[in-house]
Amino acid sequence: MPKGKKIARFRADSASYQAKIFNWCEKNNIKFAIGGRMDEAVKTIIKELKEEKWEKYQDSSSITKVTHCMQKTKKAFDLIIIRRPVQLALFNTNDDEYNRYTLIATNIKGEPASIVRWYNQRGEASENRIKELKIGFSMEYMPCGTTKANAVFFRIGVLAYNLFKMFKMAAIPTEWERHTIQTIRWKFYQTAGKLVMHAGQMWFKVRKTCLSVFEEVRARIREFAIATA
Repeated sequence: MPKGKKIARFRADSASYQAKIFNWCEKNNIKFAIGGRMDEAVKTIIKELKEEKWEKYQDSSSITKVTHCMQKTKKAFDLIIIRRPVQLALFNTNDDEYNRYTLIATNIKGEPASIVRWYNQRGEASENRIKELKIGFSMEYMPCGTTKANAVFFRIGVLAYNLFKMFKMAAIPTEWERHTIQTIRWKFYQTAGKLVMHAGQMWFKVRKTCLSVFEEVRARIREFAIATA
């Protein structure tokens, strides 16, 4: 971490469901929410839970929170359990198949539903951004076997990504904010147009159906330029 900065919260999927990580977070006073794993101890907890311990969650699912620990954890943590009913296969008689469970280990105090919302944001705030950088800006593979050259290539890709994010924030129509770079290329960058000179002025001609979008983008860019001047 940069000097003077520290990690305040940590969220990750079940690959981080490890006692060492839990202990490290507790030692450094870091709040965490980590995807859990369905082991025999957790299965026993679920089987012994009384129905009144479950609270209604989204749609037909339910949620609860129990205190839990692992063999090598130095401090107990909360285990949030989400129960979702599933459609059974034909002739299935196994009671365990009636539900699917999602587990989140956490030391954050508060309502389970609120913690789950924060935990689920890792997809948009982290994983989807990495996916956009890799796929949308062709950062999946480095171009050569030289580390320094690859570092320059990757930095250029990150600069392009950040400029695109700023462009979306400042200029793109509001209803397009969740579009990926591939969608923006298709709907905006790849629009057919023609530059022409007329009466000493330069004009950019597009088809009539695209005119409102280009006018909005141009107006928002002008406002952004004035605000940041």
